[in-house]
Amino acid sequence: MKVCTFLTDGFETVEALAVVDILRRAGIIVDTVSISGNKEILSAQNITVTADYVMNDYKFDDADVLFLPGGGGHKNYRKCQPLIDVVKKYNDEQKRIAAICAAPSFLGMLGILDGKKATCFPGYEQELTGAEVVNAKVVTDGNITTAKGMGVSIDLGLELVSLLVDEKKAEEIGQTIQFLEK
Repeated sequence: MKVCTFLTDGFETVEALAVVDILRRAGIIVDTVSISGNKEILSAQNITVTADYVMNDYKFDDADVLFLPGGGGHKNYRKCQPLIDVVKKYNDEQKRIAAICAAPSFLGMLGILDGKKATCFPGYEQELTGAEVVNAKVVTDGNITTAKGMGVSIDLGLELVSLLVDEKKAEEIGQTIQFLEK
């Protein structure tokens, strides 16, 4: 199992890295991929992160899931045609796509949320074109998982572990990191 996490200047640090952390604890391979043209990415909180790959050098052949963190950098998703193409392709193939905070608005722009339940950071609901907006921390509808914002990053990570591995593994990790009670 492999997850591709996209990074762009202005991404929300915790939204990206907390989910990456949880997935890796579950034994899932996670590749971070910069869409900004270079491996060094500056987060919204002025933290420099080095991505594993640059978009143009990444092979999507064996990635099972695409993950889009939010933050102000989500606007860069709309400007990256290779990203648009791969997200549409994954959706057409019913492969899993996850987005958090403002990033679900990108999925709405692409028409991927049509007829699906979804959530996002408050204020972006009108950009979830075609979706039934749900006031929940994390929502999975078919191949699409959306989450509200930074405060539910661990919830999103555990939801993805539950979907990609199983609920037992998600619960075990939740307890290990003191997020869930034993």
